[in-house]
Amino acid sequence: MEKEYTLAVTVENKSGVLAHIAGLFSGRGFNISELSVGETENPDYSRMTIVVKGDEKILDQVKKQLNKFIDVVKVIDLSGATAVHREIILIKVKAPAQKRQEVFQIAEIFKGKVVDLSHESLTLEVTGIADKIEALIKILQPYGILEMARTGRVSISRGAGKKGGTTNG
Repeated sequence: MEKEYTLAVTVENKSGVLAHIAGLFSGRGFNISELSVGETENPDYSRMTIVVKGDEKILDQVKKQLNKFIDVVKVIDLSGATAVHREIILIKVKAPAQKRQEVFQIAEIFKGKVVDLSHESLTLEVTGIADKIEALIKILQPYGILEMARTGRVSISRGAGKKGGTTNG
């Protein structure tokens, strides 16, 4: 049965690492459905949050392949309920004067904020889980979505300490 898996991959923060990891996925026919990358609390390392779909066998193959890369420091499976997952969306919507108040109310309901405003549109910023982001998009479609950008999921384990994982070296 196909399932969605979220992996947190700590890698050395240097050029070419992202390309190598993307090559690993494409070379083996695995699809990355979401990807976000950013520097960690230590600037020598970056953290990649990778979402893949498949079964347990695919997940095991992905983790094994990732751990073969010398630039990969740690791979953690954050697919379970022991993690916090969030995504950010910036969404520009048609909002002429007569509709503007409605869109402001929608932003408030979704705990978002207006980050840009013009005579004919406004841009909202909303943070949440994927279901919340999808619901926002669906509600705003009748107004006319002009443009949107999503970060993809970022995830972190719950609790006080760092969660362990498979480590290279």
